[in-house]
Amino acid sequence: MSNSHSEDYKRIGRKIAYYRNIKGLTQQQLADEVGISLSYLGKIESPNTFKSFSLDVLWDIADALDLDIVNLLK
Repeated sequence: MSNSHSEDYKRIGRKIAYYRNIKGLTQQQLADEVGISLSYLGKIESPNTFKSFSLDVLWDIADALDLDIVNLLK
């Protein structure tokens, strides 16, 4: 996979962190709810690290945050 969309992944990761904080969840709580590891979620949210992720993971995160996935993509 190329890094051509790395800034998009980082932007989505920042939005995930933003909405997670609004909901009052820790990274561990969200990771547990989604069924991913804490380190994986940490890499997704990190503004300095490029970590790609699947749409399935993104949908699961959106569901856990009670969001329409569009909120994370726009």
